Amino acid sequence: MDITDKPLPKSVTGETVLSVKHHTDSLFSFKITRPASFRFRTGEFVMIGLMIDGKPLLRAYSIASPAWDETLELYSIKVPNGPLTSRLQNIKPGDMVLLGKKPTGTLVLDALVPGKRLYLMSTGTGIAPFASVIRDPETYDKFDEVVLIHSCRYKEELVYGEELVQDLYNHEFLGELVSEKLKYYNSVTREDFIRKGRIPELFRSGKITEDLGTPALNPETDRVMICGSMEMLKSCAELCEEAGLTEGANSHPGEYVIEKAFVG
Repeated sequence: MDITDKPLPKSVTGETVLSVKHHTDSLFSFKITRPASFRFRTGEFVMIGLMIDGKPLLRAYSIASPAWDETLELYSIKVPNGPLTSRLQNIKPGDMVLLGKKPTGTLVLDALVPGKRLYLMSTGTGIAPFASVIRDPETYDKFDEVVLIHSCRYKEELVYGEELVQDLYNHEFLGELVSEKLKYYNSVTREDFIRKGRIPELFRSGKITEDLGTPALNPETDRVMICGSMEMLKSCAELCEEAGLTEGANSHPGEYVIEKAFVG
């Protein structure tokens, strides 16, 4: 870690790493302290980084922890030779990480018009904002059913989501509420698994709706949040548009929203 006496930029605070968990050779999550003044809406992202050679290096990260948590959780890929993640993957408890002061983003409940069913479509670390969304009681106040869909290349990359959902089902306060409304569906694309295929393909073939016992996408009842690679965002947005859903934003709520912030 870069130790420097230079003052931090006014746009960030220096936060302490509380814990780090390496899920695979390419995926890890970590928790940092949360300033008392730091407020965010469930599903937003924030700038996270390190001081490198006396200068801040920052990237956008979705906040994986719920708004009620006293700590902040982030979920990251390890990019080979990535300017930030090649260093960030080596952080340890007690190290300092930079935290931006202004969270933002479109994967928020306010950007969607009211509906009955909420689909959270994610690939890879795109599950991070939905780790926040599914732990927010307001999500279940607004929707009768919440469906978290997570697609990855390999089975081992699904573990973060599987453990997240299982812990939530067993949560002391949220468990009963979540078990009645949350459905979890995962798939892989590059090896054999009980569910294989990309999210749009699984919808168009009818496999997802058949497996879950839900009807086809319907703009009258269904709302969608999408987070993943650029290719995934495009294909899932096309899926929503085909079904008659319109894209929303903070300034103009709609039936589906996408997040274009990336980690690298």
